[in-house]
Amino acid sequence: MKKALVLIMTCLLVFSTAAIAKQESYRFVIIPKVVHPWFDLVHEGAKTAAKVLEEQTGTKFSIEYRAPQKANVVEQNQIFERAIATRPDGITIDLLDEKANKAVIEEAIAQGIPVVIFDSEPPQGMDLTGVGNDFCEQAQIASRRLVEMLNAKGEVAIMMGVPTAVNHKIRAECHEQLFAQYPDIKLVAKGIDNDEIETAQKQAAAIMQAHPNLKGWVSCDAAGPIGVGQAIKEAGKVGQVLSVGLDDLPQMIELIKEGVADSSASTKPRTQGYWAIVAMYHAKLGALMPKRIDTGIGVITKDMTDNYQGF
Repeated sequence: MKKALVLIMTCLLVFSTAAIAKQESYRFVIIPKVVHPWFDLVHEGAKTAAKVLEEQTGTKFSIEYRAPQKANVVEQNQIFERAIATRPDGITIDLLDEKANKAVIEEAIAQGIPVVIFDSEPPQGMDLTGVGNDFCEQAQIASRRLVEMLNAKGEVAIMMGVPTAVNHKIRAECHEQLFAQYPDIKLVAKGIDNDEIETAQKQAAAIMQAHPNLKGWVSCDAAGPIGVGQAIKEAGKVGQVLSVGLDDLPQMIELIKEGVADSSASTKPRTQGYWAIVAMYHAKLGALMPKRIDTGIGVITKDMTDNYQGF
């Protein structure tokens, strides 16, 4: 990865739009949706990028990780505004609500602070670099797999995540679109977990009680399938109610290993954190920036769980 990074750095700087003097240090801020183990992996990848950049440039790189306690856009915007006041060299954010987040992003840009979006899509009309993957494709990998396991027949449900979050909305819509292609697949319920495992478990338990013939689940966030899996276990329905998950948190890997969940489609959080830092650094240098840095999708199945190392 280091050789690839050096090559990309060189190429971007050749096409730089502005000659900016080297600084003694760089400081970047990461603002996730919420305190969550998935974002801890993003932070881990970001710290790896900072270490590589230090080794390659001889310059100090520091990462500040500032997470809202709840998936609340007001709190997230307040954190963003406080970050702006400290004049960092870049801010990367996973949007809770693209419309509500847009004003603070515009404020940062107006003050000359580079902004990179990760695990989301830039607000409409804003020409910002996004780091992530094809959220629709990711969702339909999971929903297609569920349909195949059900032989295209049965009642299914979706755990939706945070309703205002762009990536969660895209996944929910694409799950629905795929299910609609099969006349004997019936979508009977949608849960909202706000990216909280406990909430997802309670929602899933209530939905399965209300729909005793439910045969399968898909999810739109990393917390959702873990809560769904816990609810399936507690209801004694392992093997009766199927689940195809999202992302690769340790709890998700364990559910696949136990046979509670069939598989999961990962957004590669460490990779997202890594490239968000690289992108902010080059934006700070004035390089011409790509519209999208696609981190790809990793699919985890039971045969991979014994030696799974993560993306």
